Amino acid sequence: MSNIQWPFLGFAVLAAACMIGTGVAIGEHSWIGAVLSILILIGVMGFGFSYKAKLRRLGKL
Repeated sequence: MSNIQWPFLGFAVLAAACMIGTGVAIGEHSWIGAVLSILILIGVMGFGFSYKAKLRRLGKL
């Protein structure tokens, strides 16, 4: 753990925030908010995985 990979930390924080947002939206009975949070979560995680695959292809990871 010599260095922090900031982009991956950012993706993880955004994904966690979306999960929290989903829980809050369900608690507030806002199904639109829950669906929106889940869609954003899928987008953030998909982008994070594709970014990691790109870095592996380039040999930077």
